[in-house]
Amino acid sequence: MTTSQEELLPGTRRALLHRIAVAQAEGRSPSLVAAVVRDGRAVWHGARTSVDGHAPDENVQYRIGSITKTFTAVLVLRLRDEGALDLGDPLEKHLPGTGAGEATIAQLLAHTGGLAAETPGPWWERTPGALRPGLTDVLGDRPVLHPAGRRFHYSNPGYGLLGALVEELRGAPWDEVLRREVLEPLSLDRTSARPEPPHAGGWAVHPWADVMLPEPVEDFGRMAAAGQLWSTSGDLARFAAFLAHGDDRVLSAESLREMRTPAAPADPADFADGGAYGLGLRIENQGGRVLAGHSGSVPGFLASLTLSVADDVAAVVLADCTSGPLVTQVAADLVRIVAEAEPRIPEPWRPLPEADASVLELTGQWYWGTSPYALRITADGLLFLGPLSGGGRRSRFRPNDDGTWTGLDGYFTDELLRAVRRPDGTVDHLDLGSFVLTRQPYDEGADVPGGVDPEGWRGIG
Repeated sequence: MTTSQEELLPGTRRALLHRIAVAQAEGRSPSLVAAVVRDGRAVWHGARTSVDGHAPDENVQYRIGSITKTFTAVLVLRLRDEGALDLGDPLEKHLPGTGAGEATIAQLLAHTGGLAAETPGPWWERTPGALRPGLTDVLGDRPVLHPAGRRFHYSNPGYGLLGALVEELRGAPWDEVLRREVLEPLSLDRTSARPEPPHAGGWAVHPWADVMLPEPVEDFGRMAAAGQLWSTSGDLARFAAFLAHGDDRVLSAESLREMRTPAAPADPADFADGGAYGLGLRIENQGGRVLAGHSGSVPGFLASLTLSVADDVAAVVLADCTSGPLVTQVAADLVRIVAEAEPRIPEPWRPLPEADASVLELTGQWYWGTSPYALRITADGLLFLGPLSGGGRRSRFRPNDDGTWTGLDGYFTDELLRAVRRPDGTVDHLDLGSFVLTRQPYDEGADVPGGVDPEGWRGIG
């Protein structure tokens, strides 16, 4: 990924700088760095600092806290894609004896495994990981607070377990697996489990006075997979581009779409904002814009990475203080500034290179009962079914080898669409998860469930 400050308009660059300057000043952060990604590459980097002449650049490390969880989720999805596990597997199948093994791997990824939010004992982020040498020390005597799968409850120990799962199946330490399978292929050379100079120091800023205290830097040990990593705005910009587009050396675009798909609602207080959690990623709706990403917070540091796939814009914000700037909102604002000031220019329309006649004949208007729908072939070779007007169920479908189609999103996710043909080969109707779509409303010539009144359509008299 190359970096070019000139690709954004001057007014956009000033708006971005103003936003992070306000965040650093009002949030009283010793320093704050940010980056913006558009069309898969970094197009802007900004920094503000309390020390004249020492503004950090995109190569200075900050601790990124729970953004680490997204990296861990990528490792787990890689294992799934290789066939080493299934997301529906209970943890006990691969990592027995934890006391939390009834939770499935998917539930741990989505924070619905019922586990406690934190480890027992002293604050794990400010104490040495050596105090928690085993998984029993991470989980304690009461690891499970809720029945698995019943509710969203953010769990740091859950990701400690996922890190242990990666180690068990790979036969190597979590950070070594991460370096080999993710960091090196994506050229994230400034991301590491331990700080490497140049790096920022973490600070606690007094809530009622402009004075500071240094925060301790601890190795989290068994909890590393939940929040250990250090990274830079430059590396996280590259990682954001990967999360949006995929890289087959690491994880496919389809698996990343799965990570960005809500798997669990957030706390009820977040419902009004459309908040949800996928597999290692938080998803929210801000003003009609769907954002996916993760935030991070450990003593001395705040971090946020967020992206809008529809706009193909992402932002990273890092600060070196325990509390202060609302980095998650700042990152969302940076995405909004670029998306609104310089809207994405669509690719030119081009005809398909070829059209399958058996698929082309399926397109056009269909009726589910009396509701009119349209079936279209999209530019990427998928089918899209949606209402002709107004609200209603809509989904995209990918082709299968047997001539059927599988739903990718919306109400018909993973449902099967097939064309039911008459003996002469013509299409009688479409079957979609037991729903019948016909060319005419309640077409008497088609196999409509319950049949059609033989007297046909008529008036009230």
